[in-house]
Amino acid sequence: MAAWSATPDGLALSIRLTPRGGRDGLDGVETLADGRQVLKARVRAAPSEGEANAALIALLAKEFSVPRSHVSLTAGASARLKRILIQGEGEVLAARLQKRLCEI
Repeated sequence: MAAWSATPDGLALSIRLTPRGGRDGLDGVETLADGRQVLKARVRAAPSEGEANAALIALLAKEFSVPRSHVSLTAGASARLKRILIQGEGEVLAARLQKRLCEI
């Protein structure tokens, strides 16, 4: 299963978040033991009181040049593996992500 997919609402992402990662950024794609792919992300924030989730939303909003209100956590609020929906034009957002991953 791919780490992201274009949907009618925007771009759905599967993310493996590392809180207290030393910096905020995307680290590429990883294949999990069960064969699923996830986008790796790290944030400086601690995983308490939603700080890491808020930092992840801010990071993705910046990476995709969209308002924070267009980025929503749809699953995994207290887990390391998360599902995120970025509202907008799915194909355009997917192309932007693909270009960004080529720079890593």
